[in-house]
Amino acid sequence: MPRIAGVDLSDEKRIDVALTALYGVGRQNVKKLLQSAKIESGKKVKDLTEEEVSRLQKVVEANFKIEGDLRKEIQENIKRLKQIGCYRGKRHVANLPVRGQRTRNNARTKRGKRVTIGALKKEELAKKTKAVAAKVPAQKI
Repeated sequence: MPRIAGVDLSDEKRIDVALTALYGVGRQNVKKLLQSAKIESGKKVKDLTEEEVSRLQKVVEANFKIEGDLRKEIQENIKRLKQIGCYRGKRHVANLPVRGQRTRNNARTKRGKRVTIGALKKEELAKKTKAVAAKVPAQKI
C-alpha cells in the first residue's frame, strides 16, 4: 500500500480513484496531478513502481495544499469570519447553514436532532405543576 501525504492508498483501486482519498484532491485535480507526474490514469495502485510513487509524492507536495495544511487553513478562515462578525461567521457560530439554504424544513444534519419546544411529557408536566404550586403561597380569602 503506497503512502502519500500520510494516507494509505487502496491497492485494488485505480490510481485516479484512489488519489481522491487525499483530503483536498478531487477528480479534476487528479487529472492534472497524473499528467504532471506522467502516470496513466487507468493503472491500479498495486501496479505502480517505486519511482512512480515518488514522482507522485513530489508533485503532490509541490503543487497542492492537502490534508493537515488545508484543514488548518479552512479552520483559520472560519475563525476569521467569526472574529470579524460577518453574516457567514454568525451562521458558523450558531451552527446553521452558511450558504443560503433553507432551515425551516431541512438542514437536519447541520442543526442536529429535533428539539420539540412547548411539549412536555406527563411526568415532567406533573413535576412542573407541583413545583409551581409549592412556590406560590396560599391566598387568604
